[in-house]
Amino acid sequence: MNANQITIRKSDEHDRDEILAVHLDAFGNDEGPVIATLVDQMFDDATGKPIYSLVAEADERIIGHVLFTAVTMEPGATPLKHQILAPLAVVTEQQGRGIGGRLIRDGFRRLADDGVDLVFVLGDPDYYSRFGFKPAGVCGFQAPHPIPDQHAGAWMVHELETGVIDSCGGTVKCCNALNDRKHWIE
Repeated sequence: MNANQITIRKSDEHDRDEILAVHLDAFGNDEGPVIATLVDQMFDDATGKPIYSLVAEADERIIGHVLFTAVTMEPGATPLKHQILAPLAVVTEQQGRGIGGRLIRDGFRRLADDGVDLVFVLGDPDYYSRFGFKPAGVCGFQAPHPIPDQHAGAWMVHELETGVIDSCGGTVKCCNALNDRKHWIE
């Protein structure tokens, strides 16, 4: 399968079970059930709205998924719009083919079109830095829960509106489902 055979689209309510199966497959037996449960809860969590849920589809089968949910900043004096990328998954057999990158870039485009200024992520710095993410802590943004020093670089931010990073800072607050401390142990 080549990249031209993959379609990126917004998910709909009928995709839910297939999306959860993607996360189960991508994260394996240990983390998969936890991540799939988290995604399921995030879909129903009004505190994360608006959400942007995108799927990668090939041969009428969902092979990748990314979820962006709204976050707030404390102190809350900023009129800016922020989102967090959590989580991103591609089925095991399709990993390493650029599908995750396509989901991220398409998500960035949609978020920018809707006026979102910043996107946060907690993840592999080597992977996410390829998409313009940089360490959030040194930019003045604290994670919802403390990140151990040895993993501080995994808490990252990407600006969709140039120059916004320098005009704000604070502690990021996620939707209720994602705000559980267990999701912030890197």
